Amino acid sequence: MSTISIIGAGGMAAAIGGRIAAAGHTAEIITRDAAKAQALADQLAASATTLEYGAVPSGDIVILAVPYASAASVVAEYGNALDGKVIIDITNPVALDLKSLVTPNGSSGTQEIAKHAPAGAHFVKAFNTIFGHVLTRGGPLDAFIAADNAQARSSVSAFIESLGLRPLDVGGLHMAQTLEALGLMMIGLAKNGAGTWDIAMKVDIG
Repeated sequence: MSTISIIGAGGMAAAIGGRIAAAGHTAEIITRDAAKAQALADQLAASATTLEYGAVPSGDIVILAVPYASAASVVAEYGNALDGKVIIDITNPVALDLKSLVTPNGSSGTQEIAKHAPAGAHFVKAFNTIFGHVLTRGGPLDAFIAADNAQARSSVSAFIESLGLRPLDVGGLHMAQTLEALGLMMIGLAKNGAGTWDIAMKVDIG
C-alpha cells in the first residue's frame, strides 16, 4: 500500500486518516505541533507515522487539511518541498458567518492556494463536500474531484476508491469553484432544510 501525507491534525485529518488506516495505507501526520501529530498518529495506529513540519512529505499524495485561512501560507512555507507532489485541497473558503465564500470572483480557494505552490505541484479538489463525522462513520460515499492534470486525477481517483468511496470527476480545476459552492450549499442545507449535519450528497447514475 501507499504512504499518504496529511498536513493538519484536526477533525477532517482524523476522518480521512481513519479511512487511510482502514484501507491499509500508512498515514503520515504533519503539523507544527509535534504532540498533536503524535496524538493523531497514536489514535490511528495501524502504522501511522509523523514527520517534522516543513520536511519533504514522504507520500506522493499530500492532503492539505488545514483551515482555508492558513492554507496558502502553509503551501508557501513548504515551497519546493511540494514539487512533484499531488496535493488534495479539502478546504472550503467559507466566511465566518457560513453564508458566503471569501474567494475572488471567477476563482476558487484551490486555485488561490495553488498560486503559492511550485509549478511541479498538481492540485486536486476533493473531500470538501463530505462532513468529517459522516466520513468517519464509514460506508460508501460519493467524493467529487476536480483537477487539471490527468495523472493527478487518476491517482487521486484510485486513492479515493481504495478508501471505499466512489470518485466522481467533475472536470478541470476551474470546477473547484462549483465544488466549493456545493460545500457551502451543504452547510446551508444542514442548518436549514435538512435540520441535521448527518447528510451526504449522492448521485444516482441510471
